[in-house]
Amino acid sequence: MLKKKDAGNPATTNLVTDQHTLDLLVERLSKETLLAFDLEADSLHHYTEKVCLIQVSTRQETQLIDPLAPIDVKVLAPIFADPNVRKIFHGADYDMRSLYRDFGITVVNLFDTMIASQFLGESEFGLAAQLKKRFGVELDKRYQKADWSKRPFSPEMIEYAMKDTSLLIKLYEQLESELRVKGRLAWVEEESELVAKVRSASREGEPLFTRFKGASRMKPRELAVLEELLRFRDERAKAADVPPFRILGNDALRELAEKQPRSNFELVAVNGLSSKLIERLGRGILQSVAAGLAVPQQKLPQIPAAKRPVLDRLQEDRVKKLKAWREAKAAELGLGVGLVANNTLLEALAEEGSEPGSLLKRWQTEAFGEELSTLSL
Repeated sequence: MLKKKDAGNPATTNLVTDQHTLDLLVERLSKETLLAFDLEADSLHHYTEKVCLIQVSTRQETQLIDPLAPIDVKVLAPIFADPNVRKIFHGADYDMRSLYRDFGITVVNLFDTMIASQFLGESEFGLAAQLKKRFGVELDKRYQKADWSKRPFSPEMIEYAMKDTSLLIKLYEQLESELRVKGRLAWVEEESELVAKVRSASREGEPLFTRFKGASRMKPRELAVLEELLRFRDERAKAADVPPFRILGNDALRELAEKQPRSNFELVAVNGLSSKLIERLGRGILQSVAAGLAVPQQKLPQIPAAKRPVLDRLQEDRVKKLKAWREAKAAELGLGVGLVANNTLLEALAEEGSEPGSLLKRWQTEAFGEELSTLSL
């Protein structure tokens, strides 16, 4: 067990690596009504990402839980599910997906301080920006990209991990107070509730190119080559246990799919392919390009058509009017336009006979539901 004094918290901070210590921690946490959490993962360093550290703070102490140690993290599940315990996260979307994916843990009574910062009109709502602005504390951004699967942790990594949650309760208390003054606390609670239900959708069976940025602008033959290249990269990444981008970058893949080289000589002209990379991957790249070029014309892949509604002229005019209303409302509330209403909502509102009350969130109904109902479209 590693012990270290937290300069911002007089309590002793422990790295929990055994079941008995975790059970004792759970016993203490179960008596709290307010807990701050954060997670560290290894998505930049391994093929299959996993949660590598769970940070939790009360008003008295900060604990670091090592889920890679021989412990059962699921003993935390009842605390996460307890509606009487408020769980504070900052930018919780990824954390909700990760907790459910790795441990089957769901979170009830979530409060997301990033969402709170946004609803207070903060232009910089990242945790580092908020801690610096409100407490003068700076987070070392180097450790955002650290390999948290490695053991042991350095003292600097421990310090960074502790700072992520040791001030989160104080941040929450400030934000909650300011939201109450503005009458927006319920807005953030509703948005946090929605984030708590976010899960990673299974994409098994989908072509890999559907997740490739810029694929929608590529021709069918280029997509066929790209798909073969992506499969090759994915296989190599899985075998090496590294993220695919560490095998071959997306810019190089895009250029390969467009230029479709047939020889090592042609590979040299592709940006991002060094002589060492060509020596190591050249044969597989060329085989992948050849496989993509061999796909019959009738079997060439197509980008799935976007499932956006087709608007008639009257609906388009309504959307324009709604966007103008949104701009004015966002300025009035001091919020980003995307927070007030996204384009999908505006398009739904523009449909003839639509009822705003059935489309809006509770806070939107409270803030401008009546206004939208009387808006002449």
